[in-house]
Amino acid sequence: MAKAEKSGAAKIALVTGGGTGVGRGIAQALSAEGYVVVITGRRAEILDHAAREIAAETGGAIKAVIADVGDPKAVEALFGEIRSAFGRLDLLVNNAGINVPAVPMEEITFDQWSAILSANLTGAFLCTQQAMRLMKAQIPRGGRIINNGSISATTPRLHSAPYTATKHAIAGLTKSTALDGRPFDIACGQIDIGNASTDMTSKMSGGVLQANGELASEPTISVAHIANAIIYMASLPLDANVLNMTVMATKMPLVGRG
Repeated sequence: MAKAEKSGAAKIALVTGGGTGVGRGIAQALSAEGYVVVITGRRAEILDHAAREIAAETGGAIKAVIADVGDPKAVEALFGEIRSAFGRLDLLVNNAGINVPAVPMEEITFDQWSAILSANLTGAFLCTQQAMRLMKAQIPRGGRIINNGSISATTPRLHSAPYTATKHAIAGLTKSTALDGRPFDIACGQIDIGNASTDMTSKMSGGVLQANGELASEPTISVAHIANAIIYMASLPLDANVLNMTVMATKMPLVGRG
């Protein structure tokens, strides 16, 4: 019996931004654990390719649903498909997100600000809202929500005001969800990731702007470590919760004075 199975039925997980990077790694790990995994994103070709590869690797059931998580109607349709296909949701991983160019905040356009707010914060809220409705109503009720906060939820980089603002807000959303979900057996936690090795972080070996204005190479860690952490958080019974977890490259320049 797969680890994620309960009474013969596999648990259902939704991973937003599941077609690439950290999201794809999480989706693959959940599939390997026996979850039926729904991945969502905006790019059909990338999402479908990821679903095929994960299914071939794990032998699990993967469903790809195209959706812009910043669009309320798209999110409603996404959860409608989940409800129709499976009747429940046991785990939501709010992972979808984007960044904007690392420039002084006065150079950020309103369109850039709006786009990152929509993808990183509004999307997490809309998916959480729909998940709460489903998890409250399903039998047995309850479930778990895990938010990708990033270490920017507590500590910013230079020229990162929009991204940092959204990730600080995710920390508040996580706590509010944990509190509001408590009476309904809905647990919510946050994972703050430091330098996972993805296409987004590939530039780090060539130098990243530091707090003192210098460029320095930064170490990264395998996405597998992040996925393993998510598996642990998700494996807990609903009367236990990891509210916050930080997984980072040991030698990244986070701890200390810049």
